[in-house]
Amino acid sequence: MTNAEISAALFLSEATVKSHVGSLLRKLSLRDRVQLAVFAHEHGLAGPTRSP
Repeated sequence: MTNAEISAALFLSEATVKSHVGSLLRKLSLRDRVQLAVFAHEHGLAGPTRSP
């Protein structure tokens, strides 16, 4: 999902979503959102049937 889609679904500002995504990338030492999605999938945090 894009920052805009996430912010709309969670009733947050896009800036807040961007900040949280950036924090996750830093804390997990990941390069981009693709790596974050792979990490989430590998650790059972996301999948094709899971919705935000």
